[in-house]
Amino acid sequence: MPIALQETPASHAAAGATYKLVVRSADEAVKAIREQLGEHARVLSVRQLPSQGLAGLLGRPRLEVIAQLAAPELPAAMQPVLGLPAADVVERSVAPANPFSFDREPLVTRDVPVGLGDLLRRSGFSPALVGRLEGAPELSGHDRKPLHRVLVDVGSTLGAAARRRAPRALPARAAFLGSPGSGRTTALCKWLAREVFSHHRTGRVFKAEFDRPNPSEGLGVFCEALGLMLEHATPDSPLPQAGAEFAYVDMPALSLRRPQENRALLRYLDTAPVEGRVLVLNALHDLAVLRDTYAAGRDLGATHLVFTHLDELEHWGKLWDFLIEGELSPLFLSTGAGLTGDLVPDVVGAVMRRTLPGAPVPHLS
Repeated sequence: MPIALQETPASHAAAGATYKLVVRSADEAVKAIREQLGEHARVLSVRQLPSQGLAGLLGRPRLEVIAQLAAPELPAAMQPVLGLPAADVVERSVAPANPFSFDREPLVTRDVPVGLGDLLRRSGFSPALVGRLEGAPELSGHDRKPLHRVLVDVGSTLGAAARRRAPRALPARAAFLGSPGSGRTTALCKWLAREVFSHHRTGRVFKAEFDRPNPSEGLGVFCEALGLMLEHATPDSPLPQAGAEFAYVDMPALSLRRPQENRALLRYLDTAPVEGRVLVLNALHDLAVLRDTYAAGRDLGATHLVFTHLDELEHWGKLWDFLIEGELSPLFLSTGAGLTGDLVPDVVGAVMRRTLPGAPVPHLS
């Protein structure tokens, strides 16, 4: 937020006082400095301020200009804050002004170009995917196109890659897997609410513990509210083959540090048997942790993918790695902590709209 300037007696103005101005163009900066700081002010630095999210990058860039007062005279409205040393910086936002020519070298060029790679990295795309997109033949010549056209082309490329993997329906017998803190039990509750309220289905819910704890008191209460009974699964207990429209299992957390501990989980999934295996990933985890968890889920035969904590994630670009390169079918996005609602089944469309606004949303059949 800009720092409010306070008027002080003229005796407090001193040569060397430094000011920060936030403007929208070089012409604005020149005019503001000349009108408000006088003819003898000099520019110390100019830099482009970062935008908030990819959508913000579509607007005109803002420039931060640091100027220094070289003469003792100052207009009263631009007096430095009383008590601040001359070298301290105060900030003022400058209202938009009409561009005009000025007989000196411009501070910066009017339009600061932003490369495609830099644009995608700021939106959270992984370096590997950025490299692939920059080298994609269908995106050649992007540096000569308007930015909005480039984003549409990138969206079309990603959408085409997503369409190559047709979504799969979740089998009626499925387990929810994930590392500690992934939100797998909450994800299961959201899916149960969708099954009962939206699809009017009923079934059985199991909690598996085996040799490690799997606390799920909230799951039991939620099942009771839905008219379902939470049952306990043992390593040797098979899932019912008939008599229920679905059978879902809340599995213990998988281990990333000790992969051998996951063998008991795999043994149960294979012998129960459980055809559908939903891997739940916490989208707040960094890309390396997400990749490790994804690999562990694949070792357990995961078939579907859920991302949680999307309401807390600012940049969604890293999700594309798993949507276009991974083998798991996206099931839904969890965009809130509630046990009902906050469930987005159109995963690719939601990520497209969040990361590449204006790009065409692919239709997945």
